[in-house]
Amino acid sequence: MRILVALGGNALLRRGEPMTAESQRANVRRAVAALLPLFEAGHQLILTHGNGPQVGLLALQAAAGPGYGVYPLDVLDAESEGMVGYMIEQELDNALPSGHLLATLLTQILVDPRDPAFRDPTKPIGPVYDKAQAEKLAKARGWSIAKDGEQWRRVVASPRPIEILEARVIELLVSQGVTVICAGGGGIPVVQRSDGTLVGVEAVIDKDLASALLARQLRAGHLLLLTDVEAVYLNWGNSDAKAIRRAGARDLKPSEFAPGSMRPKIEAAISFAAATGRACSIGRLEDAADIIAGVAGTRIDIATRGVATSL
Repeated sequence: MRILVALGGNALLRRGEPMTAESQRANVRRAVAALLPLFEAGHQLILTHGNGPQVGLLALQAAAGPGYGVYPLDVLDAESEGMVGYMIEQELDNALPSGHLLATLLTQILVDPRDPAFRDPTKPIGPVYDKAQAEKLAKARGWSIAKDGEQWRRVVASPRPIEILEARVIELLVSQGVTVICAGGGGIPVVQRSDGTLVGVEAVIDKDLASALLARQLRAGHLLLLTDVEAVYLNWGNSDAKAIRRAGARDLKPSEFAPGSMRPKIEAAISFAAATGRACSIGRLEDAADIIAGVAGTRIDIATRGVATSL
């Protein structure tokens, strides 16, 4: 089966860990180990990944340098896509049988310059801070900030993806047996000028929404969204929280889930299931094989009616 696997930024860099190359490398190796059973079972994988922690760190590093070193987010998106993609590709090459073909592809994604997201930033990037520190940085650097769990992070515009511009190239590679790592961090957001030329914009596209769009364009048989929690939960964070094991795409309301966190995953799952009639699953990275087997995670499709939770 052709499976598009989206590796969450938090799955690749755990909360509270130092944002070092060594930590990132260790987590990528852990991710590759979780995916190996899917390769061994004969599935054809296309990999995407998040970049929230990484692109925020790159922005901080650029801001700390000389004045001419400040780069726009689209350039930093490309930089983080290459950085994380390189690590994933290398670790896959080390783990898979000799001769397995791999490629990391920088991926431009078209967005609408009139998207309301540009006026309402919601996408968290970079490290977490306590409230006082976040407010100080926001004032000094002109950031927008928002709560992320018990702490605070910088948030940036996250317009909806319209078209994966390299989709035909990705399909060509996949059809030739290449495992492609692409649309990293939601891809590089670009808009089309009146003369048809492209230019990057200051934003970070949500990786899950971009992955759902790419999965539709590539006619994937399954969309697998991997993160650092075992399943989607109703009433997350409360004493009566329950894990959703299976749900109908028509029975979930994205507004009931946290924006910038689980909500985009629910939106992505619903859009993929509704457009294709195929299933999307959400769950913990380490459970990837069990999620595809249907014994872990949350499965969302259009055939199911209602919401089934764990006891």
